[in-house]
Amino acid sequence: MRTDPTDNGGLFLGRRPGTAPVRYGRLPARGSARRIAFDAVASAVLLAVMAILTAAMWGPLPIAAMWIASQVASSNVGLWIAVAFTLVLTFVFGALVVLRRVDQVWILVRRAAGVDQRQGILGRLFLVTTIVVVPVFTVWFLFLGGLQPTGGSF
Repeated sequence: MRTDPTDNGGLFLGRRPGTAPVRYGRLPARGSARRIAFDAVASAVLLAVMAILTAAMWGPLPIAAMWIASQVASSNVGLWIAVAFTLVLTFVFGALVVLRRVDQVWILVRRAAGVDQRQGILGRLFLVTTIVVVPVFTVWFLFLGGLQPTGGSF
């Protein structure tokens, strides 16, 4: 129906430009066994890249941003906070942009392999990395490094 909100971008007046639903063509003809194996390996490599980058958003990217900020502005705390905040946002949102593009390529590779892939895996990948990484960080923080007392006196 023409007035369905999911068909017209949530508006009953009409569609906003550039918000048309994606319409996939029919699946391409399946290639040779060698081509299917290549596409399977390529999609697995892309999935591994997305998993590593998604896990990096939970620790290594913010830590790298704070380390760079400490090298740039080690004497001025206010400047350090501003630089660190800017770099953390830049690194995390930059990683999200890269992840979205890799996810689109992953969909295309899976479709080229003959799989009827219409949605990406990025949302499920974030869920899995959250379930894995957050408890690991919690164990590290509580027992290994975060809450241990320092050499100073109280």
